[in-house]
Amino acid sequence: MDSMVDIGMSNETNNSITKTVNQFGKKLFGFIRGKVNTQEDAEDILQDVWSQYSGLDDAEELENVSGWLYQVARNKIIDLYRKKKPDYLEDYSYETEDGEFDFKEILLIDESESPELQMLKDLFWEELIKALNELPENQRQVFVLNEFEDLTLQEIADKYNENLKTIISRKGYAVKHLRKKLKYLYDELAG
Repeated sequence: MDSMVDIGMSNETNNSITKTVNQFGKKLFGFIRGKVNTQEDAEDILQDVWSQYSGLDDAEELENVSGWLYQVARNKIIDLYRKKKPDYLEDYSYETEDGEFDFKEILLIDESESPELQMLKDLFWEELIKALNELPENQRQVFVLNEFEDLTLQEIADKYNENLKTIISRKGYAVKHLRKKLKYLYDELAG
């Protein structure tokens, strides 16, 4: 007897969930497994994702099922590491003295002593790359040159024969966008 039908799900809903599991299950598990330390953690997270999906009243109305599943998986991975994070993770500061979000501090963490820190750093890099790719080319370029290649804003302005105020503005827009996109992850890391 089918236990999902027994708990009140219609055959149509059950078929929809089964179809989604078959369509996304292996890739989603691979994604999760690549970000956690053990097979058991990956299986637990995947089970949580499917449980949350099966509990949706309007799963058929999701515009992007894949995106929804991967976002829930990311959130579950963050939750796992937040629960398991070592005490010394709290010793890291991700803000400057001015209260500004400092990307470099997170990206330069020495994770050699902790696989959990490596996973968090990897997740942050992945999300940072996605957010950078959403920026207009000129803003992305200024941010990368300034933050990762250590060029001053004046050097960037000179290099591209641009007004310094224009370069400052582009960097400001880039930082604002990245802060907005990465705030949820920063909040998780800062705990």
